[in-house]
Amino acid sequence: MLEMRKVGKIYGKNVVAVDDVKLTLEAGVVGLIGHNGAGKTSLMQMIATLTRPTTGHILFNGTDIVKDPDAIRRRLGYLPQDFGVYPNLSALEFLQYFAALKGVSDPRRPVQVLELVNLHGLAARQAATFSGGMRRRLGIAQALLNDPDILVVDEPTAGLDPEERLRFRHLLSELGMRKLVIVSTHIVSDIEDIAGSLAIMRSGKLVSFGTPDSFIAKARGQIWSATLAPGAYEALGQQVKVLQAKRGAAGVAVRIAHPSVPCGGAVAVEPTLEESLMAQRYAVRELAA
Repeated sequence: MLEMRKVGKIYGKNVVAVDDVKLTLEAGVVGLIGHNGAGKTSLMQMIATLTRPTTGHILFNGTDIVKDPDAIRRRLGYLPQDFGVYPNLSALEFLQYFAALKGVSDPRRPVQVLELVNLHGLAARQAATFSGGMRRRLGIAQALLNDPDILVVDEPTAGLDPEERLRFRHLLSELGMRKLVIVSTHIVSDIEDIAGSLAIMRSGKLVSFGTPDSFIAKARGQIWSATLAPGAYEALGQQVKVLQAKRGAAGVAVRIAHPSVPCGGAVAVEPTLEESLMAQRYAVRELAA
């Protein structure tokens, strides 16, 4: 179990990156959602013991990892957003080096994780010659070397093609059946089919936590579909939040986030997860206005 108690991070004198986060996580896939600058990476770096909280405590199975970082480091796999490779090492040598650093004694493990990320056929190739997507997969492999209880990955599908993204989502889903997997992303489609829970961050604060179904349930009755004349669409766009717009022969087909009927002819529709999160974000802005 991972528990965050009033965790905060301040850079310099007054730059608040993370503000009073309280969260308890069990095994499963957790999607950490937020725009760039929301505090996701700062929170993940504190979980990975790369930086210390300014305030609060982070506990892993009851142990304060700020006081005893080795308690989690032995059981942690971490893939940062920016991941580099050593240019003179092959993919296999790279993983063998990291296995030695992590105290992984099984010589078969580097080959096993290369197979998991579909790089086993390129084991002898220099990592410096890999494409961005291949380097990302190599980064995922090193995070899995020590068979971690907690896997923390920051924007993991950046640079992956659609087939690789599908394979990686399946891998995370399988790992989440017995481990805690925290996935930071601002691309909802990366985690909507695999995450058991979502933590939504905004301006350093944890603003919502729940299951995908709970977010969708809250958005029911707030997502609308309508077909508008071009002039009516332009006028309406100044008044409500238009999530999608597509021009066709009959006019502009739109999907709108609004707490009540936004226009004549609008019909309530079942929200997607992404639309549900957008509806909540829009509602928060309206309340703050």
